[in-house]
Amino acid sequence: MEIPAYAKINLTFEVLGKLGDGYHLVTTVMQTIALADKLRFELDTQLKVECEYEELSGEQNLVWQAAVELAEVGRIEPGAKITVEKHIPIGMGMGGGSSDAATALLGLNRLWGLGLSIDDLAPIAAKLGSDVSFFLFGGTALAQGKGEQVTKLTGLPPTAVTLVIPSLVIPNKTASMYSKLNRSQFSDGGVTRRLVHILSSGQFARESVRGLIFNAFSEVASQNYPMLVEMSRKIVENGGPIMHLCGAGPALFTIPTDKEEHQAIADVLQPYSAGVYLVSTVPSELCGEHSIPK
Repeated sequence: MEIPAYAKINLTFEVLGKLGDGYHLVTTVMQTIALADKLRFELDTQLKVECEYEELSGEQNLVWQAAVELAEVGRIEPGAKITVEKHIPIGMGMGGGSSDAATALLGLNRLWGLGLSIDDLAPIAAKLGSDVSFFLFGGTALAQGKGEQVTKLTGLPPTAVTLVIPSLVIPNKTASMYSKLNRSQFSDGGVTRRLVHILSSGQFARESVRGLIFNAFSEVASQNYPMLVEMSRKIVENGGPIMHLCGAGPALFTIPTDKEEHQAIADVLQPYSAGVYLVSTVPSELCGEHSIPK
């Protein structure tokens, strides 16, 4: 059994405040895109997680933890061979590890015949990580709290997305980005509420959505990663759109007006050894439990 694990972008990402346990309260509209890892599941006498990247094999992969947690809930021994074929760039803010973990919960639930509902899987997903819950659903959704409170939204129509993958590695990226936030970068969630209203009304307009894309980490990224600032500035100087962080970055994205605008971005970024890709949004009807073969 093979199941895709889709990447995501954050159309909005607002930080509302910091909790006593060190975590942050967020509100974010997330969207799956047509860039996906592939997970293959087979029954086995023991648990095995294999990946072409050695650092993502075995117990080091969040997929392993997902399998162990699910087996504990199902009161069974975790017997399965899970092969993870990576296509989502690692550490770029597109949720590859979280998506893999959610897909593992969905795939193993089917493989082991546990018959658990999405509501049953949601607490396990929340325990694994903030973004994992979203990937049980995919499509377009509002995530709140620490990211684990997910509400499905009226989905975007098929929409092109330009992805930029810079040659930049940020160690301990997410924790580092959060640690650099200050209260002036917190907000009241207003941008996200406006986008949710537009989506709920069914009055999608590319320019309206593009104008509301927002990421609380943008200022932190611009202060600490000059390459991202320079790349974004070059695009705008050449008549292109504003680029936005994917999650905590450093990947960037925009919703291009057409293929010509996408190609212009690719041309501008040629000197930077950045990967530039044109992908589409993926609706919830193709994600989560709907992605599991019948």
